[in-house]
Amino acid sequence: MSHAQTLPIPTLGQRPGELSEELARHGRTFEAWFPARATGGGSAIELYFAPGRVNLFGGHLDYNGGPVMPTAIDRGTFIALRPRADGRLTLASTFDSAVCEVRLEALPDQRTGTWADYPLGVVRELAARPGLPAAERGLDVLFGGNLPVGAGLSSSASICVGTAFALDRTWGLGLANEDRVAAALAAEREFVGVRCGIMDPHAVGLARPGHLLWLDCKDGSYDHLPIDFERLAIGVIDSGVQRQLARSEFNTRVEQCAEVFRVLGPAVPGATVLRDVPLAVVEAHASRLEPVLLRRARHVASEVERTFAARAALETGELERLGELMLATHRSFRELYECSVLELDVLVDAAAEQSGCFGARLTGAGFGGCVVVLVRAGREDEVLEAVQARFEARFGRRPLGGFFRGDEGPRVMG
Repeated sequence: MSHAQTLPIPTLGQRPGELSEELARHGRTFEAWFPARATGGGSAIELYFAPGRVNLFGGHLDYNGGPVMPTAIDRGTFIALRPRADGRLTLASTFDSAVCEVRLEALPDQRTGTWADYPLGVVRELAARPGLPAAERGLDVLFGGNLPVGAGLSSSASICVGTAFALDRTWGLGLANEDRVAAALAAEREFVGVRCGIMDPHAVGLARPGHLLWLDCKDGSYDHLPIDFERLAIGVIDSGVQRQLARSEFNTRVEQCAEVFRVLGPAVPGATVLRDVPLAVVEAHASRLEPVLLRRARHVASEVERTFAARAALETGELERLGELMLATHRSFRELYECSVLELDVLVDAAAEQSGCFGARLTGAGFGGCVVVLVRAGREDEVLEAVQARFEARFGRRPLGGFFRGDEGPRVMG
């Protein structure tokens, strides 16, 4: 293997080129990393794309069994691979010089502590399925993409679902969409060790262009809700605050919500998840919860109500109402779930002041990262410029931002 020069990690401020051209360039980069004669690969290079996602409603509800409303976006992960016949698996990234090399018949049980744990976890999930012997399943794989990493756009689910899709096609496993989503989710939970909910891999793996995904995280049922991109645009603005505490604080929130349900669940006959505990029950039993747990409970219960209200507003075309609900969600994040930071609050407040903006809120787990904004179509540049200027006046630096269309989900390219 020849180590080609690594590339800078994409940012929101970059305008991506045509996807087919970017994937073709990624294929040429693969050739530089993995010359065919050096690796014994004689097959053609296979190219794949998997989108990222942004969530509009249902913040921190997926692991509480609530409804969520994400959509896939037209930036994501690039995967180039070529089979090899020696049973070896090599995982490389255009953004990192470190390479993971393993034998498929002896996959590691311990995490590497690097980005490679995400695709490696998926490989562990799928390699044991019936099919070709391990000795014939070797692969060279190069990851890349145009999706900002660490911005709350679910780069991890994009990698995992994309890996599952690519392996399914390459190894001829015949998996359904739901099977690939399940493999991606298991990789993050059981190998990487993130106690995530089901939203992100579903948003990536079940994407439909021009639609939001309505996913009920209690029973896994889903629906696709049309969104009118002739009237609105979805934007993301990066606070520039790295989410160093995101994983530890996220796991803490999961534990806190589990404790709330342990206390309040018995008060609701038939309740199986915290989503089943309505706000009226939370308030009736408020004295039974420590103050921090009461704040978490109030957020979850009120966010469930807001998410159902947001679906109704979307279906009736009430975009102003949709924006009001987004702003209410951000206030709840800030005051009750305590997962916002000052920079995110400034971005949301600045966006809310613009007549061309319907609403805004932090996206992803919070503790840094990005905000998502709903903007009147045609006024994207105006709103972004105003928000950037307000943020720069406060913090002395200009935040990066961009606008996205929906995406059709993981697919073969080229």
